[in-house]
Amino acid sequence: MRSRLVACMAVLLVGYTGQVLSAVTVAEAERLKRDLTPVGAERASNASGSIPEWTGGLSEAPANWRKGQVEIDPFPQDETLFVITASNMHLYKDRLSEGSIKMLSQYGPNFFMPVYQTRRTAAFPENVYEKYYENALTAEVLDNGNGVRNTIMTSPFPIPKTGLEVMWNHILRYRGEEVSFRSASATPQVDGSYNPVVNHYDYYFPYSKEGAVLADIDNKIFYLKTDTISPSTLAGTITLVHETLDQVRSPRLAWRYDAGSRRLRRSPNLAYETDLPNSSSLRSVDQKDMYNGAPNQYDWELKGKREMFVPYNAYKLHDESVKPGDVIRAGHINQELTRYELHRVWVVEATRRTGIKHIYDRRVFYVDEDSWQILMSEEYDDAGNLWRVSEAHNISYYQVPVFWTTMEMTYDLKAKRYYVDGLNNNYPAYNFEPGFRGSEFTASSARRDARR
Repeated sequence: MRSRLVACMAVLLVGYTGQVLSAVTVAEAERLKRDLTPVGAERASNASGSIPEWTGGLSEAPANWRKGQVEIDPFPQDETLFVITASNMHLYKDRLSEGSIKMLSQYGPNFFMPVYQTRRTAAFPENVYEKYYENALTAEVLDNGNGVRNTIMTSPFPIPKTGLEVMWNHILRYRGEEVSFRSASATPQVDGSYNPVVNHYDYYFPYSKEGAVLADIDNKIFYLKTDTISPSTLAGTITLVHETLDQVRSPRLAWRYDAGSRRLRRSPNLAYETDLPNSSSLRSVDQKDMYNGAPNQYDWELKGKREMFVPYNAYKLHDESVKPGDVIRAGHINQELTRYELHRVWVVEATRRTGIKHIYDRRVFYVDEDSWQILMSEEYDDAGNLWRVSEAHNISYYQVPVFWTTMEMTYDLKAKRYYVDGLNNNYPAYNFEPGFRGSEFTASSARRDARR
């Protein structure tokens, strides 16, 4: 009798625990249909109206854009409202990040922030919005925080309660089902001279495929294969990555084919603080896509939400007429091509855990409420000094639609150099329908590609 009673109590406790761990109640989730947008942002404008009401985002392409073309600026008539500089930044300090203030101070007057009308362009397909609602009711962070469960297609926690949930929203945000594109990166010298590295990128997102079921995706968020095109000394290098959802059950898998040795090798260290390949030690691997990988090296604190001037709608940087030489300048990119807007962002602070080895002791992330894209971040050294500042300049890609980065950069304030990625001008438009299969992203497939 006693054993049966214990068994019954265990069943009840398991059920109760599941209710505690689920992200929100049905009543809370219903807010995604009322005062919150489908992704969890505040639907209403701010008090002054400088951040407008969300009315669906840029869900349709401009009339003069055609599929297969590079995205064009949907707001060519917009003019700069004002420019934030080192001399007037005190007027806007409450809406500037520490990183922006430092960049303005260190690189002014050449570094400035042109501010434009706020356009809440982030939009996603209707089936993605439906998954946000479903995920809100079921998604759970694993006990150790290194993964999530009961979620599919897009961000798990549209109504987040913790910093860790916000970071998982970024990591798992919807970026389409697959995409193929070519772009260059560079690490300019102090005088602005540079040698670009051109890569071809192929992404396949089993987690985000329409109709995907968690049990069938083999614990994978995405597969990524990069092929280095130039310079000749690196041409033929292939990197293959399998990014996992539950990173305790199965950590990230990575392989690298070096054209010189003609061998495909596992890359177990392609994570965390390891130098990002071809970044001249100016960026760590976990800074790719502004943040990626298991979050187990930090404690995450949700600081709340702020109205801030952030990079947004970067169609000038994305324009097909722009060349890398138009973008790159000594110390920082050409700010004439940037666009900043006032948006609400979630602020998350990461503090390195005791006993953990990582080059960054503290990090601060500014996450867009409309897309869960990290727009800016700050990286601090062991002495508590601001060391690096990162920005992500984003656009809406019309083919899907999806809101994603077009260019990222990390500024090293000590070295007075920076890493820039996403110099995709003069290359074909991103192709979000390349027709990939998962079998094209195996180690044996990468070996075959290398022999061609």
